[in-house]
Parts: sequence; C-alpha cells; structure tokens
Amino acid sequence: MAFDGLFLHAMTKELNKELAGGRITKIAFPFPYEIIMTVRSFGKNRRLLLSAHPVMARAQITKVDFENPLTAPNFVMVLRRYLQGGKILGFQQVENDRILKIMVANANEIGDAVSYELILEIMGRHSNLFLLDSENKIVELIKHVPAFENRVRILMPGAQYSRPPKQDLIDPFKSSQFTSSDAHTLANHYQGMSKVSAKEATKSTYLTDWFKKFDQADPTLTKIDEQHAEFTAFPYSTLVGQRSNFSLLSDLLDAYYVHTANSSRVHALSSQIDQIIKNELHKNQRKLRNLNDDLAKTDKAESDRIKGELLTAYQNKIVRGQETVTLDNYYDNSQLTISLDPKISANANAQKYFTKYQKLKKSVQHLDQQIKLTAADLDYFETIDEQLKDASPKDLDQIKLELLTQGFLKDRKISRPSAKKRSALAKPDRFKTTDGISIEVGKNNFQNDELSLKTARKDEIWLHVQKLPGSHVILHSNHPSDNSLVQAAKLAAYFSKAKNSANVAVDYLPAGKLHKPNGAKPGFVIFEGQQTIFVTPDSKLVERLKA
Repeated sequence: MAFDGLFLHAMTKELNKELAGGRITKIAFPFPYEIIMTVRSFGKNRRLLLSAHPVMARAQITKVDFENPLTAPNFVMVLRRYLQGGKILGFQQVENDRILKIMVANANEIGDAVSYELILEIMGRHSNLFLLDSENKIVELIKHVPAFENRVRILMPGAQYSRPPKQDLIDPFKSSQFTSSDAHTLANHYQGMSKVSAKEATKSTYLTDWFKKFDQADPTLTKIDEQHAEFTAFPYSTLVGQRSNFSLLSDLLDAYYVHTANSSRVHALSSQIDQIIKNELHKNQRKLRNLNDDLAKTDKAESDRIKGELLTAYQNKIVRGQETVTLDNYYDNSQLTISLDPKISANANAQKYFTKYQKLKKSVQHLDQQIKLTAADLDYFETIDEQLKDASPKDLDQIKLELLTQGFLKDRKISRPSAKKRSALAKPDRFKTTDGISIEVGKNNFQNDELSLKTARKDEIWLHVQKLPGSHVILHSNHPSDNSLVQAAKLAAYFSKAKNSANVAVDYLPAGKLHKPNGAKPGFVIFEGQQTIFVTPDSKLVERLKA
C-alpha cells in the first residue's frame, strides 16, 4: 500500500518510542532524495531514514547497509552544521496528513540553546524534506522548487515555511463517526486514507475500533503473488496472500523495499553505465550478425577452387569466346556448368577463379577471428549487464572504474577511487551454508578477479554457471559436503543470467586451476578439468544463507 497518513500515524508512534531523546551523531546522504541520520538512543546506534523519493518517500529506522558518497551535497552539509550533536525531542504528525515533524534541540556556535524542525512531506513526486529554524523559516530543503513551478508557496531557502494546501478532510483520530460501505466515499472523507485502507475500513463493524488498531501495530507483509506485495500496519482481511509479521514497522519496510529501493537507486545512479552497456550490446549483436552473414557468403570458396581446377584440366576443350562450359566434375561424378569471360583464355578464366578462391580463403580466416573477438566482447557486456541487475549502489563505483579503464566510459568527471578506497567501498556478498562453510559471491568483474585469483586458496572450490554470464563463486572448503556444494551451485545459478531457469548447469573445480590470459578483460578466466552439477536457483535459499 502507499505510505498513507494512517501508516504514518503508526510509524510516528514507533519513532517516538525508539528514537525520541536520542542524539544525532552522523548524517549521511547515500542516495538521491534520501538522508540517513545515525541516532544514539538507549545505548544503541539506530539509522533513521528520511526519504523524499518520488515513489518511495517514507520515514523509518533502517538496518540496510549503505555507503556514504565521497562528496556530500549542500543540503547534508547544512544538516550537519545545525543538527549533528543535537537531541531529538520528538516526532509529530501534522493531523493525519502525510507530514512528519522532527523536533531537534541543539546549541549554536556560542553555546546558546537553539531549536530546529525537520519537516518531511510525503507527497509522491512532490515529496520534500525541509530544515526550519525557530522562526519557521526554511534554512535549506532537499528539493529547490522555482517560483514558476509552484505558485502556491515558495520552496526556497529563506522563505517562510507554509504547509501544502490543506484539503477539507476529517482527521479520523479526532472524529470517526462517519461510516460508509463505499471505499471511495471514505477516502474522500477522512484525511490520510489510501484506497487500500479505505477498502479495508468498509469491512469494519465499528470504525472507531478499527482506527485504534493503528495505535497497536502488528506490522504485516502480504505477498499477493510473485510480483505484488502490500505492507500494512496490521493484517488486512481484504488482502489475500502469504503473510509475514514483523516486530517493527521499520523492519516491515526494510523487507518490502529491499529489492524495489535497491533497483530504483541503482537505476538512478547507473543510467549512464546502463546506456553505454545497451549501446555496446546492440552494436556487437549487429556486428556479429553481419560477420556471420559475410561468412555464409564465403561458402562458395571451395566451389571456385574446383571450377579453377576443372578449367585447368579441360582447357583444351574450351574455345575462346564461350560464355559457359559444362564439364565432368571428377570430384563427385556430376556435370558442372561454369561461367566464363569470353574475352580471355581458358587458363586465364581458371586463374580468375583461383584468385577468387584465395581472397575468400583469407576472408574466412579474418572473419573467423573477428567473430571470435566480437563474441567475446558480446559476452563481456552481457556479463556487465547481468551484474547491473544484481548490483547494489556500492558496487557501481567499481563497475564505472572498470569501464573507464577499458576505454568505454569517457566521462572524466567520474572520480577514480584508489585501490584501497575501492576495496573499502564494495566487498563480495557473503553467505554461509547450512553446514557452516563460508561462500563469497563476486558482484562485478573487479570483485570476481580479486576473489577467484587472489583471495581464494588454490584448493578451495570455484563455481560458475556454464556458458552464461554470471558471478564467480568461491566455496571456502577443499572437501565440501554434497549439501554445501549444491547450495554454492544454487548461488552461482541465482547470480547469473539463468536465475529464472529450472535446470542450470554449474561448473566447478579448484580455484588453483583457473588461468587468466595476458590482456584478458576483467572477470575473464579459462580452465579445464571442471565437473558439472545441475541445480535449480532458489531465491528463498539465497535469503536464508545470507551471512
């Protein structure tokens, strides 16, 4: 469901319980339109996510790992200046609207007590996050909106903050006497009620009691089918599917957004890379088709050689001026009609066919080489394309650097982090088999090379999906059980182009048998003596084995 006013009512209660009185120790800006504040509360560090994302705007405590960018934008620098070290006094929802206030007390440069408010407006594509001073003036905001784009209110630093235009709706937690069996009517009467909640409310016998459930949340994720799920503050009878319950609303949102948010963030951060990869894939696919077409045309090479030999053998039977001649083909005991140039002799016609044969023969050698190189390039870009599908935002710097070093990315504005910094930015994903054996999965070609050729011991097991783009997988054992081997193979199949297939071939062998040819692209290795196991990828197993 949408993060509506009812859900925000329940979330505000949770945030007050978990974070009110906590102190802000760090402020980060890991993704566009989103900040994460580390809050020290009850002896623990919690991460408060405030998102003004056009699709995923929300407030929650998150446990999802993130990487802080090397350069913080101005909005974060301002927040750090005014809020870092401050104490969160509390969270307050504006009526039942999708507006959250966070009150913060801090001290200024000379030690005087000052107060600030963070205002998160959860309004779809109009979502925004404001820092206000004690006089309700906008110190800074995450999205600046010029006056010509919003004539209702000024959304720029220095302006007096005003709420979005208020709708003439009723706060259900102040008055819930109105009832209706029509969801549309309820949604148009009560403030902050989404269509999903309105539909559920129509099934309630006593609406007042139904609204009280938002004060005693039972966070529920209902998986309707493979593509659709809904999060609710408590189980909705109108949502039918597999239900999962969580102790906190924030944990529920982490589970719901784990794939959606990651995919959206990667898409936003990797649009340039994605376009380059798509262009290179299209170019190499077209080139390979053209090369194969040209190779098909060279099939006549052998025919030209035979014609030349027959003309040489039977030249005494050929009279200058003939345009064709039919000769006995002693190679297959058939009759072969050969076109001639009537202006030249039989021997000259034979030499003409031999010349064509030699050109086509050389062309075949050249085309075979070009087809091999183009197929390798196509496989390389298909691998990166597949890596982007499973990448997390922290993996993208390494993929960008790889494309820069390979000459495919020309943007000099993109930073080139040092090897030490790259190592700190992204590590292979870690898993553990049910037997307790560690598994590592490379998420890009730099990680694959590091993992397979440097990190892994020579007797540890290396796995990779057969003849398809996929991650390098290292099973850190030299004598794994069949169970561990199968689980590692399922990870290799899942993190590959075959993740949606039913029966996937996975090759495995000791890592010491891998070899990287000189000049080979990142992630490319050759090997022999492998064994093959057939498995079915299992997304649930991937989640269970996550270390």
